[in-house]
Amino acid sequence: MMTKFWKPAGWAMAAIAATTAVAVAVPSAMAQRDPAYEAARSGGQIGEQPDGYLGFVSTPTPAVRDMVNDINIKRKAAYTSGAPAGSTIAQFAFITGCNLIAKTRPGEKYKAPDGRWLTRDGGEPVRDGNCP
Repeated sequence: MMTKFWKPAGWAMAAIAATTAVAVAVPSAMAQRDPAYEAARSGGQIGEQPDGYLGFVSTPTPAVRDMVNDINIKRKAAYTSGAPAGSTIAQFAFITGCNLIAKTRPGEKYKAPDGRWLTRDGGEPVRDGNCP
């Protein structure tokens, strides 16, 4: 379980900035819906993690590993450049991770706060209690 590690004002600022990052800067859900990404995601090989990065649900092929590593490098760059004053890169990535997990589609995998990989159903995903 993630511990709340910034003041509420910083929390709101980070949440707003993270939403912007998800929509604009972070190469994630929309921009990455190419066929290879879509196949790995819908096939349950990869999923969103609470730390704001993609993770491997199962042992990946070299091509999937390279693709995810590239995406995660781009995410790290977006978190580094987009973290608002008063928050860390990790805090900003966590808030973005909360948002990315919330945006998963039914059938996609995501990592729950307890570390288990879950498959999104029609309901809300299980997210960290510190998610906005």
